[in-house]
Order: sequence, then structure tokens, then C-alpha cells
Amino acid sequence: MNILDTVKSMLGVGLGDTVFDTDIIVGINSAFMSLNQIGVGPETVFEITDNSLEWSDFLDDVAKYSAVKSYIYLKTKLLFDPPTVGYHLTSIENQILELSWRLSVQVPIPPEIII
Repeated sequence: MNILDTVKSMLGVGLGDTVFDTDIIVGINSAFMSLNQIGVGPETVFEITDNSLEWSDFLDDVAKYSAVKSYIYLKTKLLFDPPTVGYHLTSIENQILELSWRLSVQVPIPPEIII
């Protein structure tokens, strides 16, 4: 499944419903920027504009970074449909922090940095 449709499905938005696509795409691209800053994905910031890009366009081995889908969903959810209950918000924020840390640990250290 493509990136946009995966996130829409996780958010509970119908795949045929395109009314919120722009809002969801903005959230997804914001999450891709955050991932780029912790070293996950291609060297340049990855972004989508529609439902034409697949997960394999972002990473060669999505299984290695399986938390990427959860991370992008949670980041997008906070922008698109934030929870109204404080403890639910805190729970999502804590999940994002943990996923950020775990993903950053998964990133291989470039050979030029190893001394």
C-alpha cells in the first residue's frame, strides 16, 4: 500500500475520501522531516504530494525500520486529529519519543565517523 493510503487508513479516513488529503500530506511530510533529522531515510528530506509513492520509495528495507510507519502515523495524528484528553496526548507524545530514540539507534553509523 502507498504511504498516503496507509496513514489515511490508520487515521480512520476512508481511502476514497480525498477531502483531508492535503492536511494528512502536510503531517506526513512533517514527520519525514523529523525522521531526516535523526538520520532515518535518504540524505535529503523525503516528501509526498499524493498517493503515488510507496514505503519502498522511502526506505529500501522497510522491515528494518518497521517503527517508521507507527512514527509517521502518530506524528500525523497529533497534527490532524489531536486527542482531547490530556493523558491520551501524553501517551502519544511518549510513544513518539520512544520511537524517535529507537529509530535513531537503528541508523547505521557512517564509516567516515567511526574512528
